[in-house]
Amino acid sequence: MATSNPPLSGKSWSVLVVSTLAFTVCFMVWMMFGVIGIPLKETLKLNATQFGLLMATPVLTGSLIRVPLGIWTDKYGGRIVMTLLMALTVPAIWAMSYATAFWHFLIIGLFVGLAGGSFSVGTPYVARWFPKHRQGMAMGVYGAGNSGAAVNKFVAPALMVAFGWTMVPQVYAAIMVGTVIVFWLGSASDPKHLVSSNTRFVDQLKALKDPRVLKYCQYYSIVFGGYVALSLWMVQYYVGEFGLDVRVAALLAACFSLPGGVLRAIGGVMSDRFGAHSVTWWVMWVSWICLFLLSYPQTDFTVLTVDGPRSFHIGLNVYGFTALMFVLGIAWAFGKASVFKYISDDYPHNIGTISGIVGLAGGLGGFVLPIMFGALLDLTGVRSSAFMLMYGVVWVSLIWMYWTEVRKTEVMGANAPASPLARVFAR
Repeated sequence: MATSNPPLSGKSWSVLVVSTLAFTVCFMVWMMFGVIGIPLKETLKLNATQFGLLMATPVLTGSLIRVPLGIWTDKYGGRIVMTLLMALTVPAIWAMSYATAFWHFLIIGLFVGLAGGSFSVGTPYVARWFPKHRQGMAMGVYGAGNSGAAVNKFVAPALMVAFGWTMVPQVYAAIMVGTVIVFWLGSASDPKHLVSSNTRFVDQLKALKDPRVLKYCQYYSIVFGGYVALSLWMVQYYVGEFGLDVRVAALLAACFSLPGGVLRAIGGVMSDRFGAHSVTWWVMWVSWICLFLLSYPQTDFTVLTVDGPRSFHIGLNVYGFTALMFVLGIAWAFGKASVFKYISDDYPHNIGTISGIVGLAGGLGGFVLPIMFGALLDLTGVRSSAFMLMYGVVWVSLIWMYWTEVRKTEVMGANAPASPLARVFAR
């Protein structure tokens, strides 16, 4: 008698491993400006808004390319699309070391940003190698390649201090070439995974008329767009707010980037087990609490007491700030996985297209937010204004989720679903 859950083939695991490696390297390259942008800011005499634009430029291309890449993955297969995508970024990465003007970096950054589109290729590619009840896990493991943002914070500062910032793109170009070779040798193609379609790009965007797709775009603009934006912003935030050396700043910033990437796999498993809605709901509330505390600026005030005026200081020190960022990174890791579990549940035959659209929204969030962070900093002079903005965006998602999902669910009583935490402690 056939088993209901046959064992997975070695080919499935091989595809998952090399795809995750490829995505990690792509994400590392995509986040490069988050570190090398610091010396460039001084050299090019950039203000905060220009600095935000510099960091966000690669994110723009990586976002806009996601929908067509998702369509091409459905039609031609992830193996060929991923290989060509990575190979195309190599000349641009290498050329960056020779750029000298602000506009040079913006133009080259647009081409380097192609690496960010790799998410829309790998997500449907690896998902189709696994059965439905394991797709959350597979997409979560693949999505753990977001940890490339943390890898960048370990590798780039060391190269930059030892050899100068120009060595970083040269080494990254060599790493990308090696990754292309490893991916091609370890990946595979299955004609059964291809979706025959003559649908145009404009036709695929019609999915945005579906209110569920819009809602998932909103969720992902926080858990992914916010993750990308803060991964780019945090190194210079630590340097400016706490006066840290760039290497120490990058190490502490990795406390947010690393769990925000690696733990995505756990979020995928949790989403398989407890459902996408439960995990996402808890993620939004944890984000709300963390961002509320992170939003409070460094404040000095004086109170007139019976013994005369007394001065007080309120504000997060570097340890409290890093602890909250660590928790926020974990929450967003789970959220990134749970949003794509929604997609695999609701659109099993159209994963590539829908994931491309949702990924586009998340990527555009990662593009717009750093520019807005810089503009708010130039306008207010308050560094924590970046978190104030994110706090407001999370409010939108919580309200939207309540009216479309939570309000229709029995919260108390025999038919109320148990939360993930309650199920864990009930064992």
